[in-house]
Amino acid sequence: MIYDVVVVGGGTAGCAAAYIAGKLGLKTLLIEKNIHLGGTITSGLVIPVMKSGNSQINTEFRDALIDECKKLGGQTTYQNNPAWFNPEITKIALDNLMKEANVEVFFDTNILGIKVDHNHIKRIKITKEILSAYNDELDVSQKILSVSVGARYVIDATGDCVVGRICDCNFLEKNGELQPVTLRFMLGGVDIKKFADWLIEFDKDRSVTTVEHVDGYIHLSTACTWDADKHWALMPLFKDAVKKGILNKYDTNYFQIFTVPGMPDNIAFNCPRIIDYKNTLEVKSISKALRLARQNIYRYLQFCRIYFPGFENSYISNIADMLGVRVSRRIKGKYVYTIEDLKSGKKFDNPVVVSNYPVDVHSNKKGASHLDMVNDYQLPIESLMSADIDNLFVAGRCLSADFLSQGALRVQGSCFSMGEGVARYIAKLLN
Repeated sequence: MIYDVVVVGGGTAGCAAAYIAGKLGLKTLLIEKNIHLGGTITSGLVIPVMKSGNSQINTEFRDALIDECKKLGGQTTYQNNPAWFNPEITKIALDNLMKEANVEVFFDTNILGIKVDHNHIKRIKITKEILSAYNDELDVSQKILSVSVGARYVIDATGDCVVGRICDCNFLEKNGELQPVTLRFMLGGVDIKKFADWLIEFDKDRSVTTVEHVDGYIHLSTACTWDADKHWALMPLFKDAVKKGILNKYDTNYFQIFTVPGMPDNIAFNCPRIIDYKNTLEVKSISKALRLARQNIYRYLQFCRIYFPGFENSYISNIADMLGVRVSRRIKGKYVYTIEDLKSGKKFDNPVVVSNYPVDVHSNKKGASHLDMVNDYQLPIESLMSADIDNLFVAGRCLSADFLSQGALRVQGSCFSMGEGVARYIAKLLN
């Protein structure tokens, strides 16, 4: 089999890259370690896809996903944002989109090794097969199936830049440049109307709490953090729960909830944010974070049952299959994007992202997180090109950017645009 593009990682950026490459007529292979696509949306339960301004580019895949999820009953438009997705329906929608674009998908597949020759990826060894980036004959002894790939281009959309790490690329991360991870979850069995009626009266701040009726369903959102940048109406409840031993003090560091399209009795939680860990790339640290998070989730369940009307009969309906990692590896690209580029709105010849999503950096210390609003900014394609491997691109949070600018660009909307932008750029190179 001859491919034009091999995409490693079937999350937000990887799906966008594969779909657009396929739609542009490129023979495309998408390699995914899980048994479904979607990454943060599906495995991570990161919903909704946050808005990133009105000037976004490379949005064909995003729009296609919205349309497909809507067709399947797993999408809603809330707070003027059409990218509210049902994570389970999204798995089906992504399968449909890859089929539509003639993308071949390998599920349950991990990268075992990569052969690099003269700054080119030549072979990718996966769990059951070996893929070659050239049209050369490979060893088929010992019943190893070898596939010839004519693409000459690989897109690393793994988030942790797995391909780049195996290829011994240079990276930008520094000690101390970390953000806390989150393990999202859902509670089912919630009386949404009862909760919404109470919530809208309890918190009058519409910049924090909203309730809307959309297509016959109630949709809502609210939040509370231990930072003092707002008056959080829910904070007295959290303090009382800490005093009574229902919650731990650090459980109050971040709390945010949303309704879910197509799940009329479920609430999705953007928490717990785990602050007692060291490094997102260390197995021991991440394992500790997972255990802490699941204990935290159970405490949240008890808290909600006691303090929130409508949650009396709630239960844990879903815990994410993956941690929500905000930053890990950042590859050194042909251009290292900086916070100065972002804040100045610097223009580039080949932009792949246009966004105004704020610089969003979470901290494990009280009052140290910040959300800096900015005007429109652009990201160049060169920040998605490896400086070390000629036929390697990246897409997603592992882009070539400094710590603060990555804090703005890591979000799903920008990852969609990165994946799509890389695919379009490669299509031009091949044509």
